[in-house]
Amino acid sequence: MLQRGWIAAGCVMGLAGCLGLAQLVRNRNVLAAGELLPVGSMAPNFTLPSQENKPVTLDQYRGKWVVLYFYPKDQTAGCTIEAHNFQRDLKKYQALDAVVLGVSLDTVDSHKAFCTKDSLTFKLLADPNHKVVDEYGVPVKSFGPIHYAERDTFLISPQGKIVKEWQVKDIQAHSAEVLAAIREHGKETSSRGV
Repeated sequence: MLQRGWIAAGCVMGLAGCLGLAQLVRNRNVLAAGELLPVGSMAPNFTLPSQENKPVTLDQYRGKWVVLYFYPKDQTAGCTIEAHNFQRDLKKYQALDAVVLGVSLDTVDSHKAFCTKDSLTFKLLADPNHKVVDEYGVPVKSFGPIHYAERDTFLISPQGKIVKEWQVKDIQAHSAEVLAAIREHGKETSSRGV
């Protein structure tokens, strides 16, 4: 009798493990680790809190170009340069009917401090549980106890489609690359009458 109890308990635990794995696969949208969402796919909607602790959804920007950039960590050298360059070019983005949204695993409070210290006025979104990071296939790395998203950017069309992606290597030139891509894709869209 005792042996049957242990066997039943083992079966229940095994089933629970399989169900947990199935849930994990569903939540990851079956993207392999580090497999970015492909160009041409619809950008998944999301809701994340901004540095003002107000919810921001992707859908609220439908009809505009969206620069969705994922970055490792607030107030680090490379991330500060990247943010400053987006801030420097913000009027150019606005002239192209585009918004810039930054996403990291940092908290709302961390984003608030970063925006205050560095006078950043565009939205930084907190994703500490990497829900959106995972949904877009952005790799999460670790350095000791610190976890961070890799530096990847998606350009999302006014219709909500991913039209370009970057695995960012040249932080200094990145904002200029994104602006050029918006201009180029904007021309293509205009010539097709979309």
